[in-house]
Amino acid sequence: MPRLQVYLPDDLYDELKERGLPASELLQEAVRAELRRQALLDETDAYLAELTDEVGQPTPDELARAEAIARRLRSHRSQRAS
Repeated sequence: MPRLQVYLPDDLYDELKERGLPASELLQEAVRAELRRQALLDETDAYLAELTDEVGQPTPDELARAEAIARRLRSHRSQRAS
């Protein structure tokens, strides 16, 4: 297994040690999660490009409607979290 040197800010390192957490395992999980996130974003970009090719670019009215729906969903979600 290749080795990699990673630098952490002092406060992050101190908290990691205080909690007795396994740095190597946590870093591996974080890297896997980020790679997965980026792969999903790539898939989303490909899907949106395919969709745009199929149905065309959204109109300004469609974009405004979508933004309004997204704002309502975010507002609803933040109200439920409170």
